Amino acid sequence: MQKLKFTGNLLIFLLGFLSLGAIYGGLALSIYPDGSFFEMPTDLLSNSPFKDFLIPGIILLVTFGLFPIYVIYALIKKPESNFFQKINLFYDYHFSWTFSVYLGFALIIWINVQTLIFNAVDIIHTVYSSLGILLVCLAILPKTRQLFKL
Repeated sequence: MQKLKFTGNLLIFLLGFLSLGAIYGGLALSIYPDGSFFEMPTDLLSNSPFKDFLIPGIILLVTFGLFPIYVIYALIKKPESNFFQKINLFYDYHFSWTFSVYLGFALIIWINVQTLIFNAVDIIHTVYSSLGILLVCLAILPKTRQLFKL
């Protein structure tokens, strides 16, 4: 197994940061779907298909909380997965690298949709949108790509 270099370790760290924040937020929104934990009124969802924060909380928890943990594991151990490799658009790279890119783009989209629904931008939106951009940029660096080339 090739030892991860700085860019690979930084990618893992940023995915871990994303995961911890999303687990915290996703659990809070799932347990308190009325938004009371974060003092967010459900009126914020008036432009969305949701009546409360339960479904968005579950999506946040699974997509950006739990799934990045598996991607971190896969970045480190590089296991084989026929399923993930089949949906890997960059077949000449390990699926874990590709899903790091996917997560970065998904995070950018998630935050942009959130700001459209809330009709507001908060500092947390800027931080996590920047994190999504950073994940994509870091993953596509030649030094990072080289670590996950098949």
